[in-house]
Amino acid sequence: MAMKISKAAVIGSGVMGAGIAAHLANAGIPCLLLDIVPASLTPDEEAKGLTTDHPAVRSRLAAAAIARLGQTKPAPLYDEAFAGRITPGNLEDDLAKIKDADWIIEAVVENLAVKRELLRKIEAHWQPGTIVSSNTSGISINAMAEGCGAEFRNHFLGTHFFNPPRYMKLLEIIPGETTDPAIVDGMKSFCERTLGKGVVVAKDTPNFIANRIGTYGLLVTLQAMEGGGFTVEEVDAVTGPAMGRPKSATFRTLDLVGLDTFVHVANNVYDKVEEGAEKLVFETPQVLKDMAARGWIGEKAGQGFYKKVKSSEGGSEIQSLDLTAMAYAESGKISSPSLEAAKAAKGAKEKIKALLGAGAADRYAGLAWAITKKTLLYSAEKLGEIADSIVDIDRAMKWGFSWELGPFETWDAIGLRRTAEQMEAEGEAVPAWVKEWLAAGNESFYRKAEAEGMGAVSFVYQGRYKEDVPPPEHISLRGLKERNKAIRSNSGASLIDIGDGVACLEFHSPNNAIGADILTMIRQSVDEVQANYEALVIAGEGRNFCVGANLMLLLMEAQDEEWDEVDAIIQVFQNTMMKLKHSAKPVVAAPHRMTLGGGVEVCMPADRVVADAETYYGLVEVGVGLIPAGGGCKEMALRLTQADPDPEIDLQPHMNRVFLNIGTAKVSTSAHDAKRLGYLRPADRIVMNADHRIYEAKQSALRLVQAGYEQPQPEKIRVIGADGKAVLKLGARAMRDGGYISDHDLLIAGKLAHVLAGGDLPAGTMVTEQYMLDLEREAFLSLCGEPKTQQRMQYMLSKGKPLRN
Repeated sequence: MAMKISKAAVIGSGVMGAGIAAHLANAGIPCLLLDIVPASLTPDEEAKGLTTDHPAVRSRLAAAAIARLGQTKPAPLYDEAFAGRITPGNLEDDLAKIKDADWIIEAVVENLAVKRELLRKIEAHWQPGTIVSSNTSGISINAMAEGCGAEFRNHFLGTHFFNPPRYMKLLEIIPGETTDPAIVDGMKSFCERTLGKGVVVAKDTPNFIANRIGTYGLLVTLQAMEGGGFTVEEVDAVTGPAMGRPKSATFRTLDLVGLDTFVHVANNVYDKVEEGAEKLVFETPQVLKDMAARGWIGEKAGQGFYKKVKSSEGGSEIQSLDLTAMAYAESGKISSPSLEAAKAAKGAKEKIKALLGAGAADRYAGLAWAITKKTLLYSAEKLGEIADSIVDIDRAMKWGFSWELGPFETWDAIGLRRTAEQMEAEGEAVPAWVKEWLAAGNESFYRKAEAEGMGAVSFVYQGRYKEDVPPPEHISLRGLKERNKAIRSNSGASLIDIGDGVACLEFHSPNNAIGADILTMIRQSVDEVQANYEALVIAGEGRNFCVGANLMLLLMEAQDEEWDEVDAIIQVFQNTMMKLKHSAKPVVAAPHRMTLGGGVEVCMPADRVVADAETYYGLVEVGVGLIPAGGGCKEMALRLTQADPDPEIDLQPHMNRVFLNIGTAKVSTSAHDAKRLGYLRPADRIVMNADHRIYEAKQSALRLVQAGYEQPQPEKIRVIGADGKAVLKLGARAMRDGGYISDHDLLIAGKLAHVLAGGDLPAGTMVTEQYMLDLEREAFLSLCGEPKTQQRMQYMLSKGKPLRN
């Protein structure tokens, strides 16, 4: 079923309601945001002489929520201008307007009676065919819809967004007993394609999938902590990356979520499950009750399991809570052979194997095992009750709690048969279906599928293996390499056949930093594609697309004063980018997440960019005391000429913005923001679902082929010249006089101004791209020789952040 949603309505303008409305706006869907009518005036409204009947007062809650979107961190909107897609209103005057919506989302307080009453009001204005959903985190969908008409209930379901809606991938869809299956399938597809979500289908049970297992896991962690006498820091050292979990681990995560929220979620299960061992686990521990009573509920209260305090040196330090004494003390560094082994291991599977491999003699390994076995057993026990497949459970935990491995993937990683036998030997009850699965001779829950689909796997489903073949939009470079589709490869990059005559260049050096190996592969890829393929895509599956050039190599050469070598490195980079730009076959770049410095310069020569919406894009070289020298300055100047070819048009205001963006190392907050900054062009595309990015880039490349692609020809650049350079330098001097930048920043700004302006030529002079590249390289070389630039480079390499000197 093709689901078409062109307009939505969200009822409830709290944190979640406003966040959902913002993400709908991000997807280009106009949204009506409604809330209750305030009972009284604010002091500001009284001062203006307004009454409670004034429209601005009556819709104040929704309007204020929209206004807050621009100040909320992390930003709910890709671009602040998207707030204009959200219209505020109130439930008394504007509820009838929901008849125009294709999707109505209820996001009010987590109270069954309140939600039931609201659904009755919604039904009074509901139009047949309109989807209605509840953004509940755990209240029964069926209980909510009791008393509603049959057709309404056919179109009603749960859509549980995780907070914050823009950033959290998971969306749990919860059908009711009578929800039309076609509605479920259509909403799943729509939310994946248009909203960019990872969707799992959950059963209508308390807390659904992710919160059910996540809450259980945290509570058994507290039990193991208490039983073993572990500290807050020790638990977080074990339950973070060492177990394939986020750095926030257990207690930092709980501080972020809020103890009050967590207790509410835990109580939801406690109140609804039968008496017994499960109910006992979900009973709120006394220590959490004590902390809640003191108001120590986490980050929003200023303290929880951790608290930031001023240090004796005048800075700040993080203290952790001693749960026995209920007092804060300086956090200590935790280490052990098992934790060090996990830290050294590569990948989540090897990390948890290394951690648990130390055995019971290592107390941290013992803690990890106690938590892991309980969570795995509970997940297996709940299969069929909270979800139909292990895949939905694994994905829910990965997408909702940022686990690198889901419970069943974890069990496979540590050895299903061996650990199941160990669990039984320790007196644990292994679910019958798991024992039957092992008795049938199976050794894992997952195995490679026989199907040829990219990344296809088989998983246990109702006593047999069922194939899970990803849709065509999910192109897996790893899966293709496993099927021997790599065309050529070296230590830094690979060229992979992704089908239909398109090859994909993937970076895989450490941090995807650009070095000689990647540059070599770029040149070889252009030649290979020109000879044997129709188009080239540049994309990757690492955490980030590319964080820039190999800074360590540049620093070593600069410290040794090997200036000819530095010049050669930059010249190779520039020549490679020009070869990429003038390829006889179309090139499409598909960046995602951090795309910085040289990573941007790799994308700039591409005919098109198809960016993930969550792409943080910027020419940041000034942060290490340099300027872009791989063509970044040249390309920005060329784009201004292309946008305004009329020689009478004044380019100065546009160049001022370019100078400010590069000079302040401005990084976009999204791909949409990158368009606003001019880093992405109007023709470049933005994809909401990161899993579809490579597929969409491939389709874009094929469209260029079908349109009759013509090889790009050299272009001339109109420069602002000496007069324009003086304007740029004057702006930099004003920033220095105002104390915003340092003397070294001013020096860098002068070099940048010289390059962007085209040197000391008269304004309006037309120059070649090579002329601009030569200016870039000269400025870069001179800055490499500056001691303060070398200090910045060293600081970035050692600290991972820029030095202001």
